[in-house]
Amino acid sequence: MDSMRSLFFRLFLLKTHTTTTIKCVLVVFGVMLSWCVGVAASVQIPEDKRFPALLVFGDSIVDPGNNNHMITAAKADYPPYGKDFKGGIPSGRFSNGKIPGDIIAKELSLKEYLPAYRDPSLQPDDLITGVSFASGGCGYDPLTSLLAPATTLAQQLDMFREYRSKLYSLVGENQTSYIIGRGLFGVVASSNDIVNSYYISGIRRAHYDISSYTTLMASFAADFFADLYAEGARRIGIFTAPPLGCIPFTRTTAGGFERECVEEYNQAAVMFNSKLGTVIDSFNTKYRDAKAVIVDVYNPLLSLVKNPRQNGFEVADKGCCGTGLIEAVFLCSPVDHPKTCPDASKYVFWDSFHPTETTYKELIAKNIGIVLPQFF
Repeated sequence: MDSMRSLFFRLFLLKTHTTTTIKCVLVVFGVMLSWCVGVAASVQIPEDKRFPALLVFGDSIVDPGNNNHMITAAKADYPPYGKDFKGGIPSGRFSNGKIPGDIIAKELSLKEYLPAYRDPSLQPDDLITGVSFASGGCGYDPLTSLLAPATTLAQQLDMFREYRSKLYSLVGENQTSYIIGRGLFGVVASSNDIVNSYYISGIRRAHYDISSYTTLMASFAADFFADLYAEGARRIGIFTAPPLGCIPFTRTTAGGFERECVEEYNQAAVMFNSKLGTVIDSFNTKYRDAKAVIVDVYNPLLSLVKNPRQNGFEVADKGCCGTGLIEAVFLCSPVDHPKTCPDASKYVFWDSFHPTETTYKELIAKNIGIVLPQFF
């Protein structure tokens, strides 16, 4: 720490007498200090390999509140959402507590919570270690976002460009390039495409079979990853589609009287994941100075659903909110609050679509030790 203070004073004593320059030096020092004394993590990363920021794009799985001020059904800024978050604050996260962005940010020793870029209380210093641009209801398919409505991935990329300009004003060109070039980019999409655009609404099913639609999804994904690269992203983690036939909502609506997992939905996810893997291989071949890595959500979550008690859970076929059969977003509302389970940690799912904080922690614990070394 003494060496960091020494570096700060040497920087301060350089020929920099303007207010702007002094401000930049102070911010840069703050960045360096935060990297040294960041939030404790279970994953040990070599100092020269650390991620200075986490920047996340996608859907409700990683939306910490960007949809709060949108006119959309896809929002979660009311109870019982957030019942275990900072003492019961409905921040806009689609869960009872922390979501993947928060958990990964802590694992990377960046901060306790990854904020929404649209959060009106966002502070300049929050930008330095990363934010989430994700929007509940989004998908790789632009049509999916229109159904919610949600902020498309293209619009999220516009938000990132705005973010980069703000970051430049805070820390200057060199640190901005370092933060973006060495930062970890996360992408979580695809579920809404398959469940909403293809199966529930049937809009895409009218023109595509599931094989051709998952090919279209993969094409949209490839274009987005290329766009991220063009904007400076060099380390990208991409979540697979989960076992969509085993979420409570699809079990209720398409799983028959026994509410079994819907194999057709699971196979659609498997089909897309295979094509996503091909897209990632092509990306890594084309862009040799970058690395994109698959984060397997499908198999670990399926294991939790099939063997809940072996993994410390009691309920895997229903959500904690309301009856747990169909409630999500506005159906998981204050009206249903009295019906919400008292202990969400016993449930794999929080509502009929989204996992609990405990599940997210399990999924990330199973992945992070496998995924992070692939970037080094």
